[in-house]
Amino acid sequence: MAVPTADGGLATSLPEGAEPGAENAENPARPARQTAVPAVDDPIQPSGQPLVPQLGLGGSSEHPGALLRRRPGHEEYHGLVQDRIADLDALEAAGGAPLAPDSRTLVALDVDGTILDMDGCVSERVMASIARLRAYGVPVVISTGRGVQAAMPVARHVGLTSGWMICANGALTVRLEPDAPGGYEVVDQRTFDPGPAIAALLEAIPDGIAAVEVPGGGFKVSRPFPDGELIEGQEVVSMEELCSRPVTRVVLRAPGMGVEEFSALVAESGLHSVTYAIGWTAWLDVAPQGVTKASALEALTARLGLEPARALAVGDGSNDVEMIEWAGVGAVMGSAPQWVRDRGNLLTAPVWSDGCAAVLDALVERARQIS
Repeated sequence: MAVPTADGGLATSLPEGAEPGAENAENPARPARQTAVPAVDDPIQPSGQPLVPQLGLGGSSEHPGALLRRRPGHEEYHGLVQDRIADLDALEAAGGAPLAPDSRTLVALDVDGTILDMDGCVSERVMASIARLRAYGVPVVISTGRGVQAAMPVARHVGLTSGWMICANGALTVRLEPDAPGGYEVVDQRTFDPGPAIAALLEAIPDGIAAVEVPGGGFKVSRPFPDGELIEGQEVVSMEELCSRPVTRVVLRAPGMGVEEFSALVAESGLHSVTYAIGWTAWLDVAPQGVTKASALEALTARLGLEPARALAVGDGSNDVEMIEWAGVGAVMGSAPQWVRDRGNLLTAPVWSDGCAAVLDALVERARQIS
C-alpha cells in the first residue's frame, strides 16, 4: 500500500503501521548511516522519466532545477570518498558483510537522480567509478524505473554493454548482449491487467495521460506526453486498446499539476493489487503487485549465485526504497526526500556533488587501503 509523504511522494510497500521516515521496522538492528550530509532544499526528479534530449537520454520540461549545482573540487571530492570509506568500515564493524571490489559484490544503481543529474548528464567521476568497478570484475546492474528502450542509452553511455539490467521497477530483467537484437535479451517479465488501474486513476484524475509500456515497442498512450519526456516512441490509441492486454507498467502523467495534489488524488483513487511510486513531477509508475527493484534483484542474485548481504545499492526515490533496504549496504543520495534517506544505512552527497561516484570509489579505495 502506498503512503503519501511530506515531500509529495509516495512510499510503497511499507510494513503495516509504519510511517515514511521511520526506522526500518522489519530490521531494527540495521546499522544507521554514519556520516551526516547536509540537507538539500531543492529536490530533484527521481521518477521513471528520462532526462535531456541532447544526450539522447530523454528529457522533461517540468523538473525543478537545483539552485546550487556545483561539482566538488579534487580535495573536496577526496574528502567525500574518505567519508564513505569510514561509513563502510563502520557498517562492517557493526556486523555487516565485508564488501570488496570483486565478482562476489553486486552493485545496483538507480539512474535518474543517482547516476544521471537534472541536466541528463553523467559526470566523468561517475563514468570512471563504474569503469573501475567493472575492471575489478564487479557486476554493475542498472536498476531503474525506465523501460528498456530508455535505459539502454544510459547503459551504453556508461560503458555497460554486457551484464544485467533491471527495468520498469523490477517488471523486466534483461541480459545485456551486444549480439542480440537491440543489444539485450529479456530473461524475466512480470505483467498485470492494466484495466482496473487505468480506470481507477482516470476516475480520480480525468485530465491525466494514461500510458502502458510495450516491451521493445515504446508506449501506447491516451494522448501525447509533453515534448522530450519519452525517449521511446508513443502511439495514441483508444482506451479499449490501452487496456486490451497484460503489461509490465502503467504510467499516469498529469502535466501542470502539483505533486502534492497529484499524490493526494492517487492515494484516494482506491488503487490496489499493484505497487506504485510517484516522483518529483506528477508522474506515477504502476507495477504488478509485489514487483519491485528488490524482488528482481533477489531473483538475479540467486541466478548468479550471489548473496544480498554482499550487495551495494544506490538510489534516491520512492521506487528505490525496497532495494536500498534489501541490499547489504543501502546508500541514499543526499538529494533524496528525507523519508527515503531514513530508510538507508549510508547517506552520500547529492547527485550534483558526485555522491554516487564517492560511494563506488570508496569501495575500491577501501580495499586498496586494507591491502
